[in-house]
Amino acid sequence: MRDGDRLFSDPASTLGVRFPKQSYWYLHDLLGKKFTNPLVKHFQKRFPYYDMEADPETGTVLFKHDSETKYSPEELLAMILEKAKEAAEDFAEQPIKEAVITVPTFFNQAERRSVLRAGEMAGLKILQLMNDNTAVVLNYGVFRRKSFNSTPVHYMFFDMGASSTTATIVSYQVVKTKNAVTGIVDTFPQLTIKGVGYDRRLGGLEFALRLRDHLAEVFNAQKKTKTDVRTNTRAMAKLLKEANRVKHVLSANNEHYAQVEGLLDDQDFKARVTRAEVEAMCSDLFDRVGVVVKDVLKSSEITMGEITEVILMGGSTRMPKIQQKLREVIAREDLGKGINTDEAAAMGSVYQAAHLSKGFRVKKFAIKDANLFPIQVEFERVKLNPATGENETRIVKRTLFGRLNPYPQKKVMTFNKYTSDFGFTVSYGDLQSFLQPEDLEVFDNTVLQQVVLSGVGEAHSKHTEDSEPKGIKAHFRMDDSGVLTLDMVESVFEKPAPEENETDEESTFSKLSSKLSNLFGGGDAAKKEGEKTDKATEEGKTAEGSDDKAGEKPKDDAKTKKKEEAKESKDEVEKTKSEEAEKSTDKDKTKKEKKDESSDKKEEKKEEEKKEDKKTDKDDKTEPKEKKKPKAIVIKEEIKTSIELVDLKEPSLKKQEASKKMIEELRAKDIEKHLLAKAQNELESFTVEAQDKLYQEIYEKCSTEEEREKIRTAMSEASDWIYEQDEKTPIQAYKDKLIDLQLLTRDLYERVRELEERPKAQEAMKGMLNYTRHFLVSMRNYTGEDLPFTQVEYDTLAKLINSTVAWKKDMEKEQAKLPPTKKPVYLLEDVARKIADLDREVKYLLNKAKTYRPKEKPTNTTESADNSTKTGNNTKSDGVKLDIDSPPDDKSKEKTEEAAEDTDAADIEVEESNTGETMFLPTFLNRGLVACWETLFTLSMSCTILCHKLYNL
Repeated sequence: MRDGDRLFSDPASTLGVRFPKQSYWYLHDLLGKKFTNPLVKHFQKRFPYYDMEADPETGTVLFKHDSETKYSPEELLAMILEKAKEAAEDFAEQPIKEAVITVPTFFNQAERRSVLRAGEMAGLKILQLMNDNTAVVLNYGVFRRKSFNSTPVHYMFFDMGASSTTATIVSYQVVKTKNAVTGIVDTFPQLTIKGVGYDRRLGGLEFALRLRDHLAEVFNAQKKTKTDVRTNTRAMAKLLKEANRVKHVLSANNEHYAQVEGLLDDQDFKARVTRAEVEAMCSDLFDRVGVVVKDVLKSSEITMGEITEVILMGGSTRMPKIQQKLREVIAREDLGKGINTDEAAAMGSVYQAAHLSKGFRVKKFAIKDANLFPIQVEFERVKLNPATGENETRIVKRTLFGRLNPYPQKKVMTFNKYTSDFGFTVSYGDLQSFLQPEDLEVFDNTVLQQVVLSGVGEAHSKHTEDSEPKGIKAHFRMDDSGVLTLDMVESVFEKPAPEENETDEESTFSKLSSKLSNLFGGGDAAKKEGEKTDKATEEGKTAEGSDDKAGEKPKDDAKTKKKEEAKESKDEVEKTKSEEAEKSTDKDKTKKEKKDESSDKKEEKKEEEKKEDKKTDKDDKTEPKEKKKPKAIVIKEEIKTSIELVDLKEPSLKKQEASKKMIEELRAKDIEKHLLAKAQNELESFTVEAQDKLYQEIYEKCSTEEEREKIRTAMSEASDWIYEQDEKTPIQAYKDKLIDLQLLTRDLYERVRELEERPKAQEAMKGMLNYTRHFLVSMRNYTGEDLPFTQVEYDTLAKLINSTVAWKKDMEKEQAKLPPTKKPVYLLEDVARKIADLDREVKYLLNKAKTYRPKEKPTNTTESADNSTKTGNNTKSDGVKLDIDSPPDDKSKEKTEEAAEDTDAADIEVEESNTGETMFLPTFLNRGLVACWETLFTLSMSCTILCHKLYNL
């Protein structure tokens, strides 16, 4: 960005060499990080020319663009997203409001929230933040869905991009799920992320920076100038651009020359670089490839023998040394190169966006992404120490989402023993066990949220009198974007249901039904099943509220203490309402186990039936009616929550609104600048084109020297006026100047157009008159008692032809007397209007002929026979009397055309005249005449099209 102009992509890259301080690269390394973050320091080391400072409100990074303007990474990313949105809208030719954005898989919670804020600033509704490795594996699987079956197959995707490296192991398989509503079993492929390894500092940029520093040393060694090239930011930016180019060339060649014109102090630079030199200076970077592969194998617990194929992704994997190192690590020679490394992630996210949006429908491809960083909940628990008699406080940690747990998923955590307000902390789990020290430094704070609950005591005192507390339940959700959210917290109580009053005397019907049920052995079995269900329910409730039950009945013996400690150590996380595949565990049962279970149930049922058959009589006499245990009433009281984000403080709503307003103002400024440039180009193009036309022969023919000189002077003055203007000149000034010039040249341009197009218009009118005359002759030859046309219609068409011929004759005579520098007597629009009048009249008569159906009348066979003897061309049939000319030969056609072309010919007479012999035709032959008229109609349509063209001219 410079002087209010915003450039993106290649134009920005070109300008960035000249003004590196005002060009922004690799912003994702700064998203969601405080200014003191080690990764920010690493960014400053790579690009020392940026002037950066800490945001006083959030502590994040701010770029000092100039003395008055500062931009945050989120605002700059929002501008890029807005430009991408604009490009997509231009391609789709419709507005776009929703999007799926890919992010690196190692983005933590703070980084993901920053991307969501940037999308909101850009005016986008983010359907999902999709991990880029997941988007790649989805794109790979979509085009190979037919090759998968119920047996899982594993693939490794090795992705080395510009700034980071990621290795992913994924499994593909076909799964079946049953719709809970319809009961229909659906079969579709599913991908599951099994393991991830990454190095967020290993990428193509690091190789280019090493080569840039090498080229700087070579230039300093040449001693072309006393100035150290490293102290000049513009020179270093030029070297970085050249290093990237040389790196790409060396991927296919063993050596190449790096050269930069005017690198420093007007001194050119040229140096020979070999692939071996680059590999030697980057040897430690190549060794880090194996670390990433080992990490992904360790996290997935899958061996290389189980991997079907290793697939390359990312532009940096084109380096031969990278492929060589990867082959050594995986002990394989073949590497998969079957995906487009430039488009795979984008295509995968597009497929997911189509799946999530309502406007498209695609085949289902289930995704089970993996949570890379474990998340836990920490809270305090107060316990009485029997030895000291004092309360002791200890920190309890419970895992909420484990490492590589699938998401999206919901989980509920229950807090027991709390009868007053309390709080808990949400933080990352054990990161040291799988992260490198430099990766641990990226986390500004391992604590994510500090949650304070209020209203717990009020809810407890409100419901404890007549109900039993079942704990405080916190509902957590990790959505499709991998962002953790606390949806709600509620206090749960159970109230026993009121017992129903039973009459002492049973009705005859109830006694009879009871005896019948006992007779078939159903009563006792139902009783036992009810007892089992009640027992299971009670056990489940006890496990959930174990802390409360233990508090009600304390014991002093050692066994009770052990039980309490065991109960406290239980995981208090209930994986309820999970959107992920708890169903998959049920599918792991084999057919053999199902058969064994069903056979055991049958045997037990038979034994119970035998025992109960023997005791039926006894039970009928002695056992009273079993009472159904009433279900408990569950009472839920919502608890107020106060959430404080600890890992990264979000900007205030006021600041977010200010950022949106700033981006909107920049957008409006870009639009205004675009319109200004368009107005300038239109005016400049018109002046240049007009000056060129004045020297063309036809323009000289249609204008006088005085008129041409006047136009030439005006165009020259307009050109000078354009170059004198600055950016403050309003758009309307350019438009007004263009209108003045157009008015000045309008008469000349009209005369030229009339002169050029008049022969075509005359030819079109001549053709239309020929077709109309031919149609009129056909009307005159159509004779009989039941005619499709009236005499008035015939006269109207004849008069129209006569008047048009007369007008044409007069206008052409008058126009021949005028020089081309004068305004024409008649215009192209007048000719088009006359043609349209003829065309309209002919079309009306043609449509009438198409719908015409002659009445059938009985014919005199004797008369027909006599007529047939007189003329050999007549036939005996029912029909109408028509006058038909014999088909004309070539000579007669030429004569007819010559007569039609002669504009001095006499007007067409309206009176009837015999032009051929009279004959009777069968009724069905009338269709042939209509077909002839349809041919005329097609010809008239050609004239109509030409007429429209004349109008448009």
